Amino acid sequence: MNQHSNSQQHGHLPARRPGRGRRPARALRTALVAGTVVALAGGLAACGGKSLEEKGGSQSAGGKGDIVIGSAGFTESKVLAEIYSKIISDAGYHTTVKTLANRELYEPALEKGQIDVVPEYASTLAEFLNAKKNGPNPKPVASSDIGKTVAALKTLAEPRGLKVLPAGEATDQNAFAVTKEFADRHHLKTLSDLGRSEQKIKLAAGEECETRPYCKAGLEKVYGIDVAGIDPKGVGTTQAKQAVKDGTDQMVLTTTTDATLGNFGLVLLKDDKKLQNADNVLPVVNAKSAGDKEIEAALGKLTDKLTTADLIELNRKVDAERQKPADVARAYLESKGLAKK
Repeated sequence: MNQHSNSQQHGHLPARRPGRGRRPARALRTALVAGTVVALAGGLAACGGKSLEEKGGSQSAGGKGDIVIGSAGFTESKVLAEIYSKIISDAGYHTTVKTLANRELYEPALEKGQIDVVPEYASTLAEFLNAKKNGPNPKPVASSDIGKTVAALKTLAEPRGLKVLPAGEATDQNAFAVTKEFADRHHLKTLSDLGRSEQKIKLAAGEECETRPYCKAGLEKVYGIDVAGIDPKGVGTTQAKQAVKDGTDQMVLTTTTDATLGNFGLVLLKDDKKLQNADNVLPVVNAKSAGDKEIEAALGKLTDKLTTADLIELNRKVDAERQKPADVARAYLESKGLAKK
């Protein structure tokens, strides 16, 4: 997904120096990981991004090394990161979860090894790396064919030191919602309807939407929607949905697995011209710091069981029931027989 998102240069962020032995930098990381995180947080704050937030990832006293799981700033990513943290911890690693605002921030950190693992979305990451390599309007490499999309993603990711693990059944994609009242008043069922209505739209989304080809630019080019401005309240956040409910904004960028749209009186507009690709969830790791077979095997067991329905339910428990992502993650893994008691 595309949140699943302003591109900034982060050359000043401190990269971890390679260590010796089977896992580069592992020998130093137990002592230095806290300092690295603080330095990274300071660097990101200086760039205008959110500081890293520790989200209480599962921890292990195991001796296989430290693993930092990265998360974007929306619910689904946070829960998936906690699930990854717990399952990798159970495999014998010491894990922490760090949240960055968006892909523009966490992907460079993943390349540098400042974070080691992230839950990702195949099509969106493929196009993100495609644009990073080939400029802002490259020929698309993602499609509805997940095999071809993952193959293209691997081709783009591997030269950057990233290892793409197998994708599973669970999918998500960007989606756009308006109030039911707004949809009824302007006879809207699809994004094409919205373009034809000639309504000026203020869009509640992440700030990166301004430059993402599947967000503001895509809405304007593909659907002719007049996006008058971006209200940077995040992707599918409570604040973003509330702003649309209150009429401050007219539309919100969310996801197809958002479980609380009805609570705000919101309805999705159909992406009838298929601007968005369905995004299969898959783990992406720094090949040097987290390319171990043990990590791949642990995450593979999760990927094999995770479904789209699971994503909706996980989101609902956090957004509607106000449970903590770490608690939701633990309960989910136990329910699937994937967690150590």
